[in-house]
Amino acid sequence: MGHEREVALGMRTTRTVGLAVGLLVPFGVLAALVIGKAGAVRELDVHVADRLHAVMVEHPALVDVAVWWSLLLHPNTFRVAALGLAIWLARRREVVLAWWVAATMTAGGVLGGVLKLLFGVHRPDFLDPVARATGYSFPSGHALNAALGAAVFLLVTLPRTRGRVTRAALVVAGVAVPLLTAYARIALGVHWTSDVIAGLLLGVAVPAITVAVFQGRRVRVESDRVHSR
Repeated sequence: MGHEREVALGMRTTRTVGLAVGLLVPFGVLAALVIGKAGAVRELDVHVADRLHAVMVEHPALVDVAVWWSLLLHPNTFRVAALGLAIWLARRREVVLAWWVAATMTAGGVLGGVLKLLFGVHRPDFLDPVARATGYSFPSGHALNAALGAAVFLLVTLPRTRGRVTRAALVVAGVAVPLLTAYARIALGVHWTSDVIAGLLLGVAVPAITVAVFQGRRVRVESDRVHSR
């Protein structure tokens, strides 16, 4: 029984590692294209930014919606929510899972900040901006943390949720929130399309990596238990 559990954990860890690699590869390709100022990526970024900017200039109400959405779903919102989730898990004596939540959110936030400084990509610059933001733009911190927070909450809550409708609603919300956040950042003219795509990829890749790390630790523990018998 112990050996079977060890094998199952190993298989899940392998799949999780595969998912992480599958997300990091396109991120790496996109980052290389952005840094290399590839014409196709640059043209897409500028085209989308110009089109959305024109729409937002003509519809101030949409600007207000996008601004409020960005404020309500600021990276710090997800960090505070994750802290609450970690505390709740710890009170339920699910300490390992609580540590995973805290470690995942911290790793994602730190990684996003470091990569911004490393790549040093400047934000869009319009003559008549509808919004402003400071700092570098690649990858988008809003998109990264929205995807990161959504992934963390889905991984914790889905196994505890009963009912197909409720589970489906959680998944829809977990997908919609990061996508709408990414769209709002482009529409406000504070991020390029490549920024938010990179943020979304990293936001899902980081939980995959930390899950693999924590599962790998469990595999080693299970292996030690099996061989000590």
